[in-house]
Amino acid sequence: MKKIINNPENFVDEFVEGILLAHPDLVKTPGDDIRVLVRADAPNANKVGIVTGGGSGHLPLFKGYVGEGLCSGVAIGNVFSSPSSDQIFQATKAVDGGAGVLYLYGNYGGDVFNFDLASDLAELEGIETRTVLGRDDVASQPKDRKQDRRGVAGIFFAYKAAGAAAERGDSLDQVAAVAEDVIEHTATIGIGLAPTILPTTGKPSFELPDGEMEIGIGIHGEPGSRRGPLETADEIADHFVQALVEDLGLTEGAQVAVLVNGLGATPLEELYLLYRRTHQILADRGITIVKKYVGEYATSLEMAGASISLLELDDNRLALLNAPARSPFFQER
Repeated sequence: MKKIINNPENFVDEFVEGILLAHPDLVKTPGDDIRVLVRADAPNANKVGIVTGGGSGHLPLFKGYVGEGLCSGVAIGNVFSSPSSDQIFQATKAVDGGAGVLYLYGNYGGDVFNFDLASDLAELEGIETRTVLGRDDVASQPKDRKQDRRGVAGIFFAYKAAGAAAERGDSLDQVAAVAEDVIEHTATIGIGLAPTILPTTGKPSFELPDGEMEIGIGIHGEPGSRRGPLETADEIADHFVQALVEDLGLTEGAQVAVLVNGLGATPLEELYLLYRRTHQILADRGITIVKKYVGEYATSLEMAGASISLLELDDNRLALLNAPARSPFFQER
């Protein structure tokens, strides 16, 4: 596969530099390490900072959600690799406004290890931290092992809600509780149709025969729950929505936010096919869609595929989703 790149070893640094040059009013790097980005107005005095992070290759996740009403900073790793504990610590110091810092990121082993180390470093500096893990991928573990699930596109809802809570002046414990509440009421499932090609190796992230799909694939190409013949858009949505509704225990009268997410190489038209059927199924069940998001929110370079996320709403979660937000890749007026 052909790619528009320079030296593959410089891929991450160069695209991050491009983000900084394109959006100097929204993000900045607080020191010499271009792998650490923070809000242009960081730190915000007496407000909780939110630091996220993870491997590159997922734009707009993670670095795309740094901004007003969202995350305060991000530590950026190589493609599909964790950032270092020092990078996370540097982001922590740069966004600390005296009210503590929430670590909000996906449930992956390398990230957990390095964020925990960064938390220890922050403690030595007198910076209080809390951690909430995104774990919305219903295909990665059964419901009785929900704490072990992977974090995928649904973490967007947690960024939005926690960021709004921090913006309004909630305490560190309150912001962490908001993030945890949203994660607990979010479920996601995805499908892979074709792999991404890693820039540094030129090799696919997984193998998938022609005419097949993989249900529940991870955003790094982790194996899904099953493979089978490619189904129609309506059939895929039918299976996905059924799984998500059951996992969340949604019943008639429930209100939800829907996120139909493309993994990098799926046309927007196809995402709207999935949204169309999702809307029909939920309406037939008496479940009302109050907020909807269709587009690329968590990708895997040029992987072909999509995911659907549902967040069960109550008045507080809806108010937080409706709060203003602005980053290089997202805006809510």
